[in-house]
Amino acid sequence: MVEPAIVCHGGAGHSAKDQPGVDLAVEAGWAVLMGAGQGGSDGLADSSGSDGPGGSSGSSGSSGAGGALEAAIAAIVIMENDPVLNAGTGGRIRADGSVQLDASVMTSDGRFGAVSCIEDTPNPIHVAAALLDDQVNMLAGLGARKFADSLGIARTPVVGSPLSTGNDTVGAVVRDSSGLIVVACSTGGCTGRPAGRIGDTPLIGAGLWCDENIGVAATGIGEAITLKMSCVRIADNFRNSIVDAPISTSAMDSLGTDLLKTAIDWGVAQFHPSVEAGFIGLGKSGGGVGISNTKMPVAFRSFSDES
Repeated sequence: MVEPAIVCHGGAGHSAKDQPGVDLAVEAGWAVLMGAGQGGSDGLADSSGSDGPGGSSGSSGSSGAGGALEAAIAAIVIMENDPVLNAGTGGRIRADGSVQLDASVMTSDGRFGAVSCIEDTPNPIHVAAALLDDQVNMLAGLGARKFADSLGIARTPVVGSPLSTGNDTVGAVVRDSSGLIVVACSTGGCTGRPAGRIGDTPLIGAGLWCDENIGVAATGIGEAITLKMSCVRIADNFRNSIVDAPISTSAMDSLGTDLLKTAIDWGVAQFHPSVEAGFIGLGKSGGGVGISNTKMPVAFRSFSDES
């Protein structure tokens, strides 16, 4: 059995005062992985009062345990429901007064779903997850909202956050006992940016990447992260390091985590210190990693953390 693990971040530029929501997100995801979060507990339900589409389509690695997909969604919903974080209810107000949200999900078995500039949807992660098995894997604006209507997700106005900052997102990377890795991200965009602006969060390879070796999620200045295609390049760096330094099964956890730290360090170093950037990652074994060139709330959970 593969050891389950989860790592979450609350956004580049956020300080320790915003850590509680990230801690709650990790605990919610971990509860799902351990089979204690099934059926929707406080904070796990979306704004429509249901578990939401995509919430039960993750693989289950053991009897009673939830899969990585539903654990990642549970974690993201907690952070989307936290008004101090820049996602969902905490989304930033754009130049025209709208609140347009982005979300994305990618899995190590080759699936991807994303929405961009969706309105009246406090938990856009559910809409993104519903696209994982759809013929279309990305929708924007009104098309994304109409798809949400078809799923039965209620239209709920998002007031948004009055805070003047917003170059960040929230993210989760989860591995379940079957070995499936899932990356999920959600963002409320940037204060004062034009309606229709899209950052890195819903863009495959830039804001997130997931394959059989690694899951990576980004946060920071979206345009800069997009130009560097950061997440897939970190994944390539990590894969090449494993090829160059073959890891025995007995050493996989510790050395694999060290190589992951090195790869993410490399990713952060591609940015000038004035450009906020941070990443979380998880390999097919070992614990989670979170590194940023600025403040970034991060939380981890695995069996190793409890020993």
